[in-house]
Amino acid sequence: MGKVTVLALRVVLAALLGGSVFVQAVMVPLLAADLEDLAGEYAYLRVPLIVIFLLGIVTGQVVLVCVWRLVTMVRRGTVFSHAAFRYVNVVIGAFVAAALVVFALAVLLAPGEAVAPGIVLLICGVSLAVLAVALVVLVLRMLLAQAVATDAEAARMRAELDEVI
Repeated sequence: MGKVTVLALRVVLAALLGGSVFVQAVMVPLLAADLEDLAGEYAYLRVPLIVIFLLGIVTGQVVLVCVWRLVTMVRRGTVFSHAAFRYVNVVIGAFVAAALVVFALAVLLAPGEAVAPGIVLLICGVSLAVLAVALVVLVLRMLLAQAVATDAEAARMRAELDEVI
């Protein structure tokens, strides 16, 4: 990966992380203030909705930080090592957690007349899509494992060849 690509990706990651911190610090409290106006039968939704939004933001931040660390490893040429698995595993876990958070939102909104059933179904579809992203990252992790194994085998063969020469 070239220096310009790494720099561009880091700018995007920093902007996303800064935006998520802004949403977490400013927009969520404003949402909480707006939700105070909920009618009597939907007042129970206030706290769970805020918690779900905060957890969703945190899962996104975890992914951004892990991708930042992986980009650093790519720049250093150390991404094909066992240390990369820690960050990839955290990314997979964060996506699974995000899928569960989105599904929890659907479960929270399903009873009653708060939202239309079609909206709940769409939220369940989003949850499934986020889970699919976790599965894609899992497949990419398997590819990384193969690359690390190939790299280790090549290093072993180079060492044997050096001994022969």
